[in-house]
Order: sequence, then structure tokens, then C-alpha cells
Amino acid sequence: MKYNEYHSIENAIASKRKILLTAHANPDGDTIGSSLALYHYLKQFGHEIKLVFPNEAPLFLAWLPAYPLALIYDLNPNAVTQAIEEAEIIFAVDYNAFHRTGDELGLLLESATALKIMIDHHPNPADFDFRISDTSASSTAELVYRLISDLGQLDKINQDVAACLYVGLITDTGSFSYSVNSAIPFQMAAFLYETAIDLQAINQKIYSAFTESRLRLTGFAVSEKLTLIPNLRLAYIALTQNDLARFKHQNGDTEGLVNYALSLENVVIAVLLTEKEDKIRLSFRSKSDFAVNTIANKFFDGGGHKNAAGGNSYDSMEDTILKLNTVLQQYKSELEAVVL
Repeated sequence: MKYNEYHSIENAIASKRKILLTAHANPDGDTIGSSLALYHYLKQFGHEIKLVFPNEAPLFLAWLPAYPLALIYDLNPNAVTQAIEEAEIIFAVDYNAFHRTGDELGLLLESATALKIMIDHHPNPADFDFRISDTSASSTAELVYRLISDLGQLDKINQDVAACLYVGLITDTGSFSYSVNSAIPFQMAAFLYETAIDLQAINQKIYSAFTESRLRLTGFAVSEKLTLIPNLRLAYIALTQNDLARFKHQNGDTEGLVNYALSLENVVIAVLLTEKEDKIRLSFRSKSDFAVNTIANKFFDGGGHKNAAGGNSYDSMEDTILKLNTVLQQYKSELEAVVL
């Protein structure tokens, strides 16, 4: 179901308000880019705006304009708590329920008295006062662009707004290699190009600014930790906490690793398993019409899109891998039938 309550949101921000823009935990390019795009857009109307992120963004996103102004809950929970208490409007950007920001921060946001607005493209959204929700959208950045367009304010997309929207768009579509279901993302990219943002510089900052340790982690993951299960058309990479510590892992260093596994010929489903302190995080990717969000939701306490989803396991790495193989045995005939 689509919720496109553009004009209700327009009425909500018609006068100057105290607005809080929030992102999901372990922020990626879409949630950071979309939040910052909204920041630069809304600032033009004189609103008092604060940004709240659960934890720090990866270094390859920290250059985005206004990112240094963000309050990080992990680093300064008292300031974030005060900002939530003072807010008149809270935007949930690129997530569909407050617990996606983390348990503690999620409870603070849930109990806030502010008007709550969601802009997101993931399925099964929770209740908010107003929602912009469309699972067919390539990214939340696309939805922010459509909001601005539908309000007749494309002239408000200056270079700061455009750069942030472009980052959200390219990171959530893998530079247009997946999640593109209409011509809108290309039309959006063309419009952003016309703002004269430096596409080459942005792409270099996103894709060509690896630290040495991140590049070595990538090589190690592909050469030593990649496992192929041909009869299930599955490839996975499993990284333990020791593996990550060996390469001085920072948030964002595993971004895109699962796509190396998916790039193998005849592979339909790829999974990156990353050991955290209290759980195993699973990132699923798939080709063609094979849906991984149903598997993530049904078996791994997660969800997402048809070809890109995430989940969690509270078992050991060994038991999680065993469960993954057992689950996929149930889909063996479906996986074998996929034509690539």
C-alpha cells in the first residue's frame, strides 16, 4: 500500500517549527543522504532543525554538507534526549518503525509528544501521524525528491540538497544496478545533474576512498571467507569479531561485500554474516525474482526489499550458518528454477 500524504506534510511545515530529522541505526547512504537533503531543504523555510543519528556514519559519508552538525545518540544521549523533548515534528527517514533506531533511542522517539512523520520505502510501515511510503521506490532519496516535486518546489533543490539526494540514490541502487522499477530515478538523476553538482567528486568520495584496512578486509573476505554452495545457488561470507578486529573494522567497512558474493555466475542468493557483540547480522541479496525479504522476515527477525534485505540471528556463527543452509533447502526447487 502507498501512503503519499504530501499535502498533509505541507500543512504541518507551513509555519516555522522545531523539527527533528532521524535516521536508522548503522546509517547508510540513503538514510544519511535523505536526512541531510531534508535538512537543507527545510532550512530554507526558517525552521529550527536538528539531526539525530543513532551512531556515527561511515567515513565515506561524513563529508556530506551539515553532517558534522548531527547529534549522535551513542556519543551524546543527553543532548539527543533534550532535542527529542523539544521537537514539535519528528521525521523518521528511511525506516518504518522507531525500534529501527535502536532499543533505547526508539523508546524515546516512540514516547515523544511531537507530530511523527515517516518517509520510507520499506514494507510494513508502523503507524505514524503522516506517511510517505512506497515500496516500489528505488530509495528514500527518491521519495524526498518526489515530495519536493509534488509540492512544486524543485527550485529549492540547491547544490547541497542535490548532493545529498544523489548520494542516497546511487548508494541504495548500487549506481542503478538494482531497485530501479521506473524511469523516475533516471529522471531524478538528470535533474540533479542540472544543478551542477560535481558527480565525479561525489562518486570518488563514495567509491574510491577506502582506507587501507578496509581494502585489506575486502581482499581477506573474498579470498578466505567466501563459501559457495552450488546446489543451493548460494554464496556467503562469514566474518567473526576476530576477523573484523584484525582489520581494524570501522562502521561501513563491510558495505558492499555481499555484492562480491552475488557477482558469482549461477549464484542466485548471497549472504554476508557479520558477528556483533550480541548477535549475527545477516545481509541478503538476490538476483532475478527470488525474494529474500520473506526469508529475512520469516526466519531471521528482519525484512527489507525483494532483492535486498537484512536480518539477525542470536545463535553462534556456526549455528546460524547451519540454519541458513537448512532454511534454503526449503527453497531449493525455487532456486534451481531461477533463470539468469
